Order: sequence, then C-alpha cells, then structure tokens
Amino acid sequence: MAARKSRSHERQIGTISNFRGQTDQIFRRNCQSVTGELVSKEINQVLSLQNNGSGASRWDLKYFRKGYADMPCHGGRTFLSSSAENPYQLTQKPFYITTPIFYPNASPHIGHLYSLIIGDVFARYQRMKGRQVEFLTGTDEHGMKIQRAAKLHFDESGREQEFCDSLSERFRDLGKRANISNTCFMRTTSEEHHRAVEHVWRDLYAKGYIYKAQYSGWYSVTDECFYTDAQVSKSPAPPAGDGHTISLETGSVVEWTSEENYMFRLSAFRDALIEHYAKNTRSVYPPQYRRNVLGMLGAALIGPAPPSSEGPEDAPTSPKVALVKDFTFSDISISRPRSRLEWGVPVPNDPQHTVYVWFDALLIYLTGAGYPWSPSSSASASSSLATGAWPADIQVIGKDILRFHAIYLPAIILALSGGPFQPSLSSSKSSTPATSQPSTSSSTSESTPIPLARTLLTHAHWTSSQKKMSKSLGNVADPLEAMNKYSVDVVRYYMMRVGGRWRVDADWSEEQLIKYRKEIEAQLGNYLLRISSKHIYDRATPFPLDEPGYDFQQDRNYDLFKVVADLPRKYEESMDNLEAGQALVWVVETLKVANKTISDIAPWNSKAPTKLAYTTRLVGLETLSVVGRCLEPFMPETSRKVLEALGEPEGEVWRVQHLSEMERVERMWEKWTERQVPRVKLFESLKVNVENGTGEVRRQVVQTRMSVELC
Repeated sequence: MAARKSRSHERQIGTISNFRGQTDQIFRRNCQSVTGELVSKEINQVLSLQNNGSGASRWDLKYFRKGYADMPCHGGRTFLSSSAENPYQLTQKPFYITTPIFYPNASPHIGHLYSLIIGDVFARYQRMKGRQVEFLTGTDEHGMKIQRAAKLHFDESGREQEFCDSLSERFRDLGKRANISNTCFMRTTSEEHHRAVEHVWRDLYAKGYIYKAQYSGWYSVTDECFYTDAQVSKSPAPPAGDGHTISLETGSVVEWTSEENYMFRLSAFRDALIEHYAKNTRSVYPPQYRRNVLGMLGAALIGPAPPSSEGPEDAPTSPKVALVKDFTFSDISISRPRSRLEWGVPVPNDPQHTVYVWFDALLIYLTGAGYPWSPSSSASASSSLATGAWPADIQVIGKDILRFHAIYLPAIILALSGGPFQPSLSSSKSSTPATSQPSTSSSTSESTPIPLARTLLTHAHWTSSQKKMSKSLGNVADPLEAMNKYSVDVVRYYMMRVGGRWRVDADWSEEQLIKYRKEIEAQLGNYLLRISSKHIYDRATPFPLDEPGYDFQQDRNYDLFKVVADLPRKYEESMDNLEAGQALVWVVETLKVANKTISDIAPWNSKAPTKLAYTTRLVGLETLSVVGRCLEPFMPETSRKVLEALGEPEGEVWRVQHLSEMERVERMWEKWTERQVPRVKLFESLKVNVENGTGEVRRQVVQTRMSVELC
C-alpha cells in the first residue's frame, strides 16, 4: 500500500476538546460539588498539563464551567423561554450524530447533500436545546473503485492517496458551502483510523470471530460486496436488459468469484440482533426500515409490543417475533486478496490480504469517538481523540446501506463486547465450519460491553422525474449549482420540506424548488415586512395589559397568540420524534395563520383601533421570534437575520416551560413593550434594466423585498 499521510483528527470545537475526557471524569466524580475547591484544583491541574505547565487561563475555566457546571435540570414543556440557562445536567454525554462517510470516486451529488443536511438539522436542534454535540462526517477512501478510478485518472498505479486528497476536498467544500456544522471530518486513510481498524481486527481474531476459509459468491465491484444466490437474479435479455446477473438490492452487476478470504462470524449474532431490533422500537426509524432489518434476519413481528408499565415510551419491550424456517444467515467475507486489491488497510500479520472496504469504513464511527479505548478507562478519557460521545444517538444513513449499518456494524460491536450471545444452530444455517467456534479463552484485548447506536435514521432517495439519478440519463442535480442559484437556506428548506419524512423517495425538480422558495418568502418575508412596516409602527400606541376594560381574550389577535404559544410544544415533539418535515409543517401553518390574521385585521387602516394595531405588533413580534428560533436548524442564516432584526440575543437555549396563559401573555407584553425593536428596512431601491414591450430598454427604479435576501 502506498505510504499514507499522517493526519490529525480534524475538529472545529476549540482546544477545550483536547482535555474534555479528563475533565469529564473529574466533574462526574464530584457532581455534587462542581464549584468546590477540589474540582477547581483538579481541573487546573489538567489544564496546566495541557498548557505545558503554563496553567489555565481564566477564560478556559470559565468556558468549561459554562458548558458543564452551570446546567439546571430541564423544565416543563409548554412555552418557549428566553432563558439562556442550559437545561441539561453535567453528566449527560455529548449528543453524537453521524452521516455516512461518502465514497469520493465522483463529484458530490444531491444525495450527499441530503444526508449532510439531515445530520446538520438535528445537530443544530440539539445545540439549540443546550446539548453538546459531536457531529461526524467524512470520506471512505479505500476499495476497488478508488483504485481503478485513480489508475484511470493518472494512467498509472500507486497514486491513490493523491487522488483521494483531491476528491475528499470536494466533500469538505460541499459541507462548508451548505453551512454544515460538523465537528469533525474523518477520512479512512488517516493514521488514527488505520490504528483503530488494526485494533478491531486483532481483537476479533483473538476471540475467534475472524477465521480464514475458502469463499464463493456473487461479487459486485460497484457495491464492493458479496451476495448470496438468494440476493441476485438474471436481468432481462436484450433489448430490455443486458442479460447479466444483478443484485436484487441495488441492481448492480455481479460476477461469480471464488477465493480464500478471512471471514467474520456474523451467524453468531443473529439471535442477539433479532432481540435488539424487536425490543427497541426506535433502533431503526422510520418503522418500515426496522421491519426491513428484521426481514434481513429472517424474522418478523407478529403482534404489537405490549405497553410498558414504566419508563419512557421508547423503553425496550418484548413483542412476539416469528422466525423464518430454515433461514440461511451466513458469515461474511471481510478481506480481499492483495493481488486483487492493494488500496486498503493490510490485514494484520497477513500482508497477502486487504481488509474489506465496508468492514474498514463502518469502524469510522468508533474512530471518531476515540476508539480504541484503553481497558482501564471509559470512552471519554481514553485518548486525545476521545469525546465520550459513543454510542451514536443518531446515525443518518440511506436505505441502500441499511444492511451494513443495521446488521454488520452492530454484530462487530457485539463481538468486540465479548460476544455474550451464542449462535442459535436450530434457527439458522451457517457457513461456519462446525469445528471453528468462537474462542472462550481469555485474550489480552478488552471485552467491555460497547452499546449499540441508539437510532439509525434511514432516509429514502432523491429522484428526477421519478427516475434514479444517473450520469447516463443526464438527470443528476448538482448541489453546488442549486445553492449558488437559489441560496443555501432555500435549498436546505426545500430538501427538508419535501424530503423530511424519510419514508418514500422525493423527486427533485427546479419547479418544486421555486415553489417552496416562494412559500417561505411569501409567508415569512411578507409577515416580517408587514409587522415592521411604518404604517403599523406609527399607529401602535402602547397601553398596559391591565388597562381597565381591556380583555386580551377578546382581542382579535388572541387566536394567533394561542397558535404561537403552542408551536414550541408541537415543534419539539416532532423534532424529538425525528419528524423534521412535520416540524416545518407546524412552522409554515403558524405563519399562514399569522398572515391571515393580519390581513383580516388590517391594522394599517386608519379605521382599525390603535390598541389593535399595538397588539398586532406585539403578537407579531412574538410570532417572528418563535418562528425564527424554530427555523434555526433548517435555515440558520435566515434565522439569524430574523432574530437579529428583532434584537434577540445570540446563543439562547431552547427551553419550553409550564406557564399559565396569563403568565405567557404577561411575558410577551413585558418583553416587546420594553424592547425597542427597530423598524426593519425591507425595501431597497434598485436600478434595473426593464423592457417596455417595444424592444426599448430603459432604467427604472423598482422596489425589491428584503425577504428574498433573508433566504
């Protein structure tokens, strides 16, 4: 393998991350006295070591305490609070989100952007709630496709690393352009990941979960994996097809291959995986993909899960499961002969073989959380890369890679944990030789249980005119071109508005993109324009809420106020349930009610009472504030501009509380009466060329709404 460059684990969360693991342990040991002298002394010792004995600055310590020590418990769930306090306890681990690591054998496409935006929406949402977030993305740079593409590109072998460096940068640039807030960008060619792969291999080999055998199967170069007879079929003969054997799952061409490979004892974990997915209703989301995973395991749910008498709604339950009779669940090949594949991690102690690209790539999520962890320490303090973030809270994946993330990776993690589950020989047929069982002898590697990822958020694909995007059809949408033409926030909004339900393929079309751009411009931009207009501003005469004879419940803005007051609850419920598309629906519906209300009242009209103009302004500002916060994960730049125009402070923690209606009204009244919100200038005079219909072009001053610029 060509010499690889040493790279540091790239992070964008500041130098404080370098010693977070050690300080986490200090706080957890002293969680009842986080401001005590003992804690301060221990932290300063850690900081001193990190600063080569120079001691920690007051800013460093203050920054750390702000993030960990000053965290009151979470409040109620009724109304958005303006409190800047963090609602999460100091012992809570970082919220860990991952996207697939992308294969850089071609330029980024809409599918890559889609996965990135999904991950970013939930990362920003969790930060908005006060959570510390670790957000991983990156590139998968090993394998036959890269090896072949590099040779074709340079017309010579041995320049794969140079090829990967160039292509990986494109994906990094895509993330920057789309305003993706990942905290690390991992590459499988990094030294850190190389060490992690070798560590996993040696551990599993020592435990008997990796063995060598002759393997035959249908191999796909495109998918870089083997398929069984049951997973392939003959494509139609010409002219309808090409007569090749193809994968039923992906449609890729496969060819029969027989060779000596290293095998992973996947069959040992069928029962454990069935139990995991049957019990944990949120292990794969949406539910249709959980059913697909159980089907891959030869199982099916045959009844609803019994209600849990205690614990959260997503607590493990024990539904009835039916097993497919005589189901074959085979071990998998996890290496390739070096003679066929050089570009990859060499198998430890056997340089004639290369680690299978998918086995290698799946481990990147552990590498990103600091793996390998030392046997005597927790994940949060094991190495300079450790974040304490594992297990992943959300792993964003496409439906086409569900098998790898829902079957292979969990089985590998269970094996690393010591493999407590034995294979069920009565319910599955294994290709494992009967004499080759997992070793029960002690090994030098750790067997500390490693939890599985909490949720695989699985999304469908984007198509074009209901057809799969492909270069041959000329229907591939360029994400950079779309963002340059329509703006980053508009594309983000469109993809989540249309594709935020995950269950079915979404169809990309420029007409639809324009439609949803107009929707957010008309609803948000138009309302912001109206509320900040001079006509309402001049007529809105302040008066006290307790003025004799006034009853807010009789005010024509009261119904809108109730809708706005309930928006945070519905929005948070949808986001917590991973329904980003529905969260946006609540936001848009609120804006529609707001625009209808102001149109019906017409507070700019001289006949409208000045008190009504004033309450319209108060409720309108509250509406824009709440909507602006709700849009923060989806349209971060637009949200920033709206909240900045309202004078809202940056970095407020999203927090909803139990408040009476009167308390909510009083807070709104006090907030927007005391705050001097500047009237936003929404119109700019622009000179443009206008054709008058006769072919003559003249200069004309036109009015352009700033709402377009907000997006």
